[in-house]
Amino acid sequence: MRAGITERLERELSRLSATDALRVLPSARFGHGTVEENGRQMINLSSNDYLSIASDRELEREFLEQLRESEGVEPLMSSSSSRLLTGESRAYRELEATLSMLYGGRAAMVFSSGYHLNSGVLPALCDAKTLILADKLSHASIIDGIRMSECEHKRFRHNDMAHLERLLDDYAGKFNDVIVVTESVFSMDGDICPLRHIVSLKERYPNVSIYLDEAHGVGVFGEGGLGVAEAEGVLDKVDFIVGTMGKALGSCGAYLICDRVVKEYLVNKVRPFIFTTGLPPVTLMWSRFVIERLASMNDRRKRLARVGGIIRDGLASAGMPTVSESQIIPVVAGSCGRSVELARKLREEGFYLLPIRPPTVPEGASRVRVSLNASLSEEDAEKLLSVIKRNI
Repeated sequence: MRAGITERLERELSRLSATDALRVLPSARFGHGTVEENGRQMINLSSNDYLSIASDRELEREFLEQLRESEGVEPLMSSSSSRLLTGESRAYRELEATLSMLYGGRAAMVFSSGYHLNSGVLPALCDAKTLILADKLSHASIIDGIRMSECEHKRFRHNDMAHLERLLDDYAGKFNDVIVVTESVFSMDGDICPLRHIVSLKERYPNVSIYLDEAHGVGVFGEGGLGVAEAEGVLDKVDFIVGTMGKALGSCGAYLICDRVVKEYLVNKVRPFIFTTGLPPVTLMWSRFVIERLASMNDRRKRLARVGGIIRDGLASAGMPTVSESQIIPVVAGSCGRSVELARKLREEGFYLLPIRPPTVPEGASRVRVSLNASLSEEDAEKLLSVIKRNI
């Protein structure tokens, strides 16, 4: 490689290291709900395994037993092709049929990842006569999808419905289509969008649609675990619902819920869908196995809500209130260095937590992001709270 390139990259790496912003791949060993690093066993609070499904060995055994007893089913380890060639397995069709049933008969379209979904669907949906209005704190995959879209876009202040309303009043009449894009549960702050308010705004305009990313809401919220839209009673009012299997569902991949004509169009237009190898059939079968049991996991959702309440209330009583309304609780340290040190002290006390630094969060807002799970005991939640109070 040309020396000038490597020298430039080395200078940037040195700058990142000097400001405590350098990322490195972790060397820890990840087990079932625990992490081992340098001989120390810790509780994993940095994963998105909110319902503790990925660490549930009994559920794994039940799935594997079901596979052994199934006749005519081949749990292949690879699709070996894109879905439009030979990667369209029976497992895809069965998973999408299950999702369709849960979401009231609407079409379901499974993607290899949430990043592929957001970065591919938004450009495919939009043309020069489309306007995207996106929440300021939308996920990077959404922002990248917007950047690749050949349309106008504006960002409204985070969860600011007055600002969104002004933008709709000013611009909705100037475009054929307006798509309001937001997350349900925001990944870095753990707060929740005012979805009913967004729906009420949508209903005032005939050309407005809602694109809702439920990546951190699916599994955790709603009587059936379908997310914030279900919990708020507006599943049928949201035009595009994005769910992920790689977080609370303990699997891999993502899905879009939409109208059937939209799915047919997207199959023909979404580049990451067309040009990506399909997910392994065995992964799709595991996803379906979990999703079929999601409605019966309310006890896990209640435990998760309970430990979240303990930590949020404890932080508030200690003068550290949080905007979090969910299983994601940020502890903002400020500088990169302070977040690195706080994370180190938490690991010393048995909680595997890592610093979140720019560009993931703004400068001066580095933090430790506590990702709770349903296996965390109330006693461990109280201990975690105590450690945070001592070290923040």
